[in-house]
Amino acid sequence: MEATAEEVDRAVRAAHAARPALADRTVRAALLRTAAELLDEAAPHVVEAADAETALGPTRLTGELARTTAQLRAFADVVDEGAFLDIRIDHEDATKTPPWPDLRRYKIPLGVVAVYAASNFPLAFSVPGGDTASALAAGCPVVVKAHPAHPATSELCASVLRRAAAQVGLPEDVVVLVHGFDAGVELVRHPLIAAAGFTGSVRGGRALFDAAAARPAPIPFHGELGSLNPVVITRAAAEERAEQLGAGLAGSMTLGEGQFCTKPGFVLAPDGAAGDRLVKSLTVAISDTDPGVMLDRRMRDAFVEGVRERAGLPDTEAPVTPGAGGEHTVSAGFLTVPARLLATEGAHDLLLEECFGPVTVVARYEDPAEIGAVLSRLPGNLTATLQLSTDELAGDGATGADLLAELTPLAGRVLVNGWPTGVAVAPAQHHGGPYPATTSTSTSVGATAVERWLRPVTYQSTPEALLPAELRDDNPQGLPRRVDDRRE
Repeated sequence: MEATAEEVDRAVRAAHAARPALADRTVRAALLRTAAELLDEAAPHVVEAADAETALGPTRLTGELARTTAQLRAFADVVDEGAFLDIRIDHEDATKTPPWPDLRRYKIPLGVVAVYAASNFPLAFSVPGGDTASALAAGCPVVVKAHPAHPATSELCASVLRRAAAQVGLPEDVVVLVHGFDAGVELVRHPLIAAAGFTGSVRGGRALFDAAAARPAPIPFHGELGSLNPVVITRAAAEERAEQLGAGLAGSMTLGEGQFCTKPGFVLAPDGAAGDRLVKSLTVAISDTDPGVMLDRRMRDAFVEGVRERAGLPDTEAPVTPGAGGEHTVSAGFLTVPARLLATEGAHDLLLEECFGPVTVVARYEDPAEIGAVLSRLPGNLTATLQLSTDELAGDGATGADLLAELTPLAGRVLVNGWPTGVAVAPAQHHGGPYPATTSTSTSVGATAVERWLRPVTYQSTPEALLPAELRDDNPQGLPRRVDDRRE
């Protein structure tokens, strides 16, 4: 049932009232671990509900749930360690020019965070997902706007998180759920919402981003919107292992029916014999892929129409035709086009836009100079991938280093001789990129995702008795910090 404006207001105010209870880091860590335990216990019901609404299958959903609970536990560890507070203390020093007063800096939670659930990850990027986990880790209550593709799963997961809160002595309203398109708009405009996290389409995300910026007091909006995830295959790499590259590309672009945000949707590959071998391998591998069901009919229709438009462009071929596989399914495929047609603005620009679903575009270059010309026209991405030969990996010639330098400005994660689908939940991970991949420079995956929901504050010349415990000289909580430019 869609929430009214009054119900959204009550939800946000309830979450806002729960803020003080999250101040205790020990209790926050306990909440995250307890939520993970309860989700593990409820796994059969969660997977059943998610499969009924998304048709992603028990195997995929079981793995996604494991990732979700691992994220919750990882953020509990982040809270326990305390390094995310970024504590810095500079004692008074009259010998400095100009003299330094006593300065003590750390980070505090922003307030209530609005989380917009994703369609393609009903668990890991939805109600109990990374945005919620990182916000709670930061000390921020959350109001989650459920995705309409999986409302029952959202309700079930929200009830588990609220039960976890009650078990550790927190108000259940540290997590509140609302439904409905209008509710999502009301949420981002509510004066007590301090920040927002979104995963979804460019159109929807940009509308919410603009609304967040247009508020009387604008708020941070961390949106993941869309990504082409380009792949560059050198001629030497194709000559060395064309068949393996074709099979690997097929596996990556069809994984999850091409509905991963890191799907390689655009490939620069050489022409000639080596490129022909790669295309043949890709053709064989995709032809062996069964039709599959997309997340909902709206996405299926958009995919079918998107590939129809692209396939109809001049000089564009479809070695394996993507599109409708049946009444409810889609079939994977790929398109090929001369890279030179994409080097300048023209009729083929649609091929440089993301098409959500199991399709990729292989742009074949004659001259390596075409690679840079095409890359210069690409928008921002979550990932960019470089496939090199053994000699190029060893640094023979400048090809590898030059291409890596060209790809780096385009993406938040740059891969060499791998495939971008699959995002490890690791401290060094960065899942973000230049617009339109994301609306900020932050990550939504990994330990540093917590930084989105914090702001720094400095206390100057403040008596010890008045300071927060985190900033006192005796460091009663044993937190990592930097004192007088020395790490403790």
